[in-house]
Amino acid sequence: MKNSSYEIHLRPTTVADLNILFEFQLDPEGRHLAAFMSQDSTNKEAYLAKYTRLLDDPTVNNQTIMADSVIAGSIAKFIMEGDAEITYWIDREFWGKGVATTALKDFLKAETTRPIFGRVAFDNFGSQKVLEKNGFVKIGTDSGFANARQTEIKELIYRLDL
Repeated sequence: MKNSSYEIHLRPTTVADLNILFEFQLDPEGRHLAAFMSQDSTNKEAYLAKYTRLLDDPTVNNQTIMADSVIAGSIAKFIMEGDAEITYWIDREFWGKGVATTALKDFLKAETTRPIFGRVAFDNFGSQKVLEKNGFVKIGTDSGFANARQTEIKELIYRLDL
């Protein structure tokens, strides 16, 4: 789908994509906003092992976000504690350009599991807008330890039913 700047499309994530996606999630500002990351998220070997395993998990829908012909990020549906959840990561070069909003809109057309939840750090206003523009409704909050910040923070919980 075309947004104002790029032709956005999704394709299944491959093992070859993982090196680029690993580099994206090392960005300090992105890590701060994402907040809830695994303890070993800066360990490339652990990252590659984890995500290679997830590519073979039939309950996970991993897609790579392409902006024109460039990898701009990733988006996935996974199951946590019995609930379908959405996660995405956009390279900072593409922040504020509608890439995440467009990618999520396209993803939700193909991934029809409902309800589906999104969780976001209380101060990640960009991600909150992405969810809200795609019909997610804030339904509550939770608190948890954010490895990227090394402290407990509030997390907003969103839900999409249709």
